[in-house]
Amino acid sequence: MPAGAGSTRTLAVGAGVSGLLAYLFFALSTRSLGASAAAPVTVLWTYWSFSAAAVTFPLQHWIVRSVVAHGEGSVRRALPGVVVGVGAASIAAGLVAWAVREPLFGRADAWFPALVAGVTMGSGLTGIVRGSLSARGRSASVATALVLENGVRCLAAAVLIAWATPSALGLGICLSAGALAHLMWPSSFRLARRMTSQPAESRLWYLSGASAGQLMAQGVLTAGPVLLALSGGSAAQVTAVFAALALFRAPYTLAIGVVSQLTGRFTVLFLRGRTAARRRVWLAVVASTGAAAALGAGVGAWAGQRLLPVVFGEQVALPAAPAALLAAGSAVAVGSLVLAVMILAQGRGVAFARAWGLAVLAGGIGFTLLAEQPLMRVCWAFLATEVLALVALAVEERRGAPAGRNRPRASARVS
Repeated sequence: MPAGAGSTRTLAVGAGVSGLLAYLFFALSTRSLGASAAAPVTVLWTYWSFSAAAVTFPLQHWIVRSVVAHGEGSVRRALPGVVVGVGAASIAAGLVAWAVREPLFGRADAWFPALVAGVTMGSGLTGIVRGSLSARGRSASVATALVLENGVRCLAAAVLIAWATPSALGLGICLSAGALAHLMWPSSFRLARRMTSQPAESRLWYLSGASAGQLMAQGVLTAGPVLLALSGGSAAQVTAVFAALALFRAPYTLAIGVVSQLTGRFTVLFLRGRTAARRRVWLAVVASTGAAAALGAGVGAWAGQRLLPVVFGEQVALPAAPAALLAAGSAVAVGSLVLAVMILAQGRGVAFARAWGLAVLAGGIGFTLLAEQPLMRVCWAFLATEVLALVALAVEERRGAPAGRNRPRASARVS
């Protein structure tokens, strides 16, 4: 079963190209409309990132874990209820967006609330397709899907800009249409009836916990600029923190595209009772995360003054200390993601959410007690929350009971 290095490289390349295409779409939007007119697209883009965390991530990992542990039949049986749940969530998101449409999008019409609903449904489609492909070991197809999603967005935006007058609504439609690329794999919905065992864990609790945990992780990764603005930071500092987090988050973005194959590997280790192997992985993750954080701090201290101005413009820069804190925290986030996948492979979505909930609560309390000036206060709080999450996730993973004789046998080959 172990995933080959070739499939890992394929997924990493796919995730990297997809990330570059995402930046290209955003650049096309802002350059064609201007910063102010592109604001509704920016809000929709931000919502899409949270929708991916709340819907795509848990669905993808639940499908991989379920197929490996119980066979495709377990997913086939549960899928109608999952589709209904995603549909209900999409309608609810659209209605909430409608209620706050004017302050959120600066428009009184229903188009952008409808796009919010569409983006949510697209996130569900994405999670199901990528999960099915990952569970079947089709890494090249997963990588292709990653690229095509943002490729469709960029192509549609380029055609719109070239052949018509670009508008926020038109580009919002281009953004929401990206998920339709996953319809190229209709076989993802044709699942075998065979089940090797009956799931003992609750699907609802697993998906709810995974969704809540990943939402908190995504919020911590992206909330710095908003928190800084609310704390009294200058506009230049807010922009610089946004840019720094976007740059330092690149390894995390790559990891998100690769970890689905780890879910299958970790599930097999758990189901086979390979406690010693799990402990070795745990130690490797914790140790490498510490080393990566130290290295990230050094790179960040250099990048804040030298690389940020090159990438985002000469007025966008951060002093060495806050840049080092943001880079170190971003490195820790990658280790936390791997530990989260180890926990999800045990079928313990609630434990994932509990670890992140404790970290966010402790980080929030620490933020209120810090007396630093706003920029350093936000950066220290970001690093502290990421470290607390890593510790909490590490403890939760070790608390996971080893697979016993009554555990289901691993039933699928994931590569």
